[in-house]
Amino acid sequence: MPGPFDLADTRAYAEWRAQKLDTAPRRIEDIVVTVDDPRQLKTEERERLVALNRRCNMAIYVSKTGSDPDKEIPRRLGAQLGMVTLDGHWLTDSDGISPLSVIGAEARGERKDFIPYTDRPIKWHTDGYYNRPEHTIRGLLLHCVQSAASGGENQLLDHEIAYLLLRDENPDYIRTLSRPAVMTIPPRTDDQGVARAAQPGPVFSVNEDGTLHMRYTARTVSIVWDAAADAARAALERILATPTPWTLRGRLEPGMGLVCNNVLHDRSGFIETAEKRRLLYRARYYERVAID
Repeated sequence: MPGPFDLADTRAYAEWRAQKLDTAPRRIEDIVVTVDDPRQLKTEERERLVALNRRCNMAIYVSKTGSDPDKEIPRRLGAQLGMVTLDGHWLTDSDGISPLSVIGAEARGERKDFIPYTDRPIKWHTDGYYNRPEHTIRGLLLHCVQSAASGGENQLLDHEIAYLLLRDENPDYIRTLSRPAVMTIPPRTDDQGVARAAQPGPVFSVNEDGTLHMRYTARTVSIVWDAAADAARAALERILATPTPWTLRGRLEPGMGLVCNNVLHDRSGFIETAEKRRLLYRARYYERVAID
């Protein structure tokens, strides 16, 4: 692992750690960017979104699109930020973008048993933790068309901060969670009859460009952990369960969205009314946000 993520290079880590903690946002307002139209970013809007992702791996945009259901909003925004290869699977629409909604899951029955398409809370995770390595999800975009009547808030935590806190506690935890088969998603067959092989992999790994990637879910069902990872896993769960100064909280409203390098996030449960049926578009990419 190069640079600060090489456990042997303590000097590089110390320099990176100091810089990271000095610039990490502590309020959700610190990562908000106002844009006119995500489909056609102004130069300064794009630069701000890119700069935030370079600094803390995430940004929230507030736009004037409101409840416009145009799916070109997330698609064109992602393309302007260097994210173009969508991760399509049997639960996405044919265009590779998933409409996360309870009413949509009711209409398309196979989605209704998957938590993102329900009103139930979702535990801490990064997206695509069950994907094959060649389909690693490095970029994530969520765009809100309509929020729920109440609930549906997110917590966000830069995965580099989680790494840092865990490494400071015990570098052996990082070594353990970097093992190539420390967390395995068991095999399954989807509703289309397509078999998915078991997917072992690390929690922490380093991308070819030297950036950190995290593959994680706090789910306990259908997840197999290496028995030697118990202490490291418990430490990570404790860090996520205890709000840190860098844990950000907020709710996406119509015209708002999250664009990020697949940071850790969760979602509270929510309540809908006939007038307020929650709808978010989710786009997952194999690329990170472009770094100019």
